[in-house]
Amino acid sequence: MTDLVQASPGTARLPRFTGWLLLAPLAVWLIAFVVAPALILVVYSFSERDELGRVVFTFTLENYRRAADPVYLAVFGRSVAYAAITTAICAVLAYPVAWTLARTRAPWRGRLLLLVMIPFWTSFLIRTYAWITILKSEGLLNGLLLYTHTIAAPLELLYTPGAVVLGLVYAYLPFMILPIYGSAEKLDPALIEAAHDLGCGPWQSFARVVLPLTRPGLAAGVMMVFVPAIGMFAISDLMGGARVPLIGNVIQDQFVGQARDKPFGAALAVIFMALFALLYWLWQRRTEGRVA
Repeated sequence: MTDLVQASPGTARLPRFTGWLLLAPLAVWLIAFVVAPALILVVYSFSERDELGRVVFTFTLENYRRAADPVYLAVFGRSVAYAAITTAICAVLAYPVAWTLARTRAPWRGRLLLLVMIPFWTSFLIRTYAWITILKSEGLLNGLLLYTHTIAAPLELLYTPGAVVLGLVYAYLPFMILPIYGSAEKLDPALIEAAHDLGCGPWQSFARVVLPLTRPGLAAGVMMVFVPAIGMFAISDLMGGARVPLIGNVIQDQFVGQARDKPFGAALAVIFMALFALLYWLWQRRTEGRVA
């Protein structure tokens, strides 16, 4: 009995040690690919560059002063605006799709979810170039409109702000559909029937029952679309023709483009991360306030 009692503390500690051991690969991954790159960016942001574009490790705030230039503030504002428009369009399109998926019978639900996931089977660049083929002056869409005599001359659809928004919506729409679907699937249909029995119409039922109960999925979808859409640079380069530079394009140009000013690019990236952290903190405070 004494041996068992003495052994019990060790056996109680074993699951805790095993849990930390299982967590170790994730912790190593986070440190190596999240924490360490972020610290490198912070160090670079307070450094300078020499005549050859190499990083000189000093301490200066000049990079952050440059980031406050109206030119870069306008790029920040444009990036936020494009991301907000993309998020709003994705939310409007995703709600009916996610609701239909959630209310479809099991055999068909899996097939429809497969259709939502199919774009992920193809390279992102290939899908973007496919849209370029569709939208260019001699592309499929203009060819169809000319063939049906809907237009007299090809439309300038590519290399426009609309093309950039279209590319962003197409790229991130599944990231809005899936979280909303996860919340809508758990919604009890009896709650909607009760709302109808109490005299609520379709829009009132949506506003008072469906939307509040699926808000967690919507919030997750907003985060998954809005955050990467701000930093996206490939779509604005390919479908915007570099005519609609976003903050991601500016940061990319500082590191691998002609500017070759890594400290300034790092400062922009640090400001970018700080804004996201602030927005996420405010959103968490608001969410906790509603729960309380």
